[in-house]
Amino acid sequence: MNGNPRTDGPPQEAQGQEAAAATATPETSAEQQPAQEAAADVERQRLETELDATRKRVDQLARAYQELMKDREEFKQRLTRERERMMDVERGNVATTLLEAVDELDRCLSMSGGDTSSPLAQGVKMIRDGLLSKLQQTGIERIQVVGLPYDPNTAEATDMEITPNPDEDQKVVAEARAGYRLKDRIIRPARVKVAKYVAPAQA
Repeated sequence: MNGNPRTDGPPQEAQGQEAAAATATPETSAEQQPAQEAAADVERQRLETELDATRKRVDQLARAYQELMKDREEFKQRLTRERERMMDVERGNVATTLLEAVDELDRCLSMSGGDTSSPLAQGVKMIRDGLLSKLQQTGIERIQVVGLPYDPNTAEATDMEITPNPDEDQKVVAEARAGYRLKDRIIRPARVKVAKYVAPAQA
């Protein structure tokens, strides 16, 4: 041995490889960075697309829910109107029967010759007024026709009266039977006498 330090070949080669690796690492990272950014952009676009689709789906569901609630409310309103209509029809049927009883009581009073001082007449009139009061409380109203132009929707013309006054032509001059309505529905038309204008004969 000559005393000089021994240098082995393999360690120098390892050091060279490590140096080469250290030198190559930044270049490799620089090459990978654009690829990573591109992948991140693709992922971001995918997430944005999924978010837009989710938002659209939520909007569709919200509109469908609103339409469902609207249809449900309209159905409830139709059901309420139909129930009220059926109740009005039944109420009108009951009222018609009671009005026939009122007509009978009116005939009894008319047979008394207009004298309502007797106890019997007063009792009949009290019953009649009580029935009419009950009917009015349920929404039944008497139709006013006397003095007004004849309307076939509210009255039936059962008699005619000749008049020389043209202003009274086709007007109701008398009522043979009262008519009644419930709200907008005629439950019983009135029976009336209608004036008919006829020009006086020339002298």
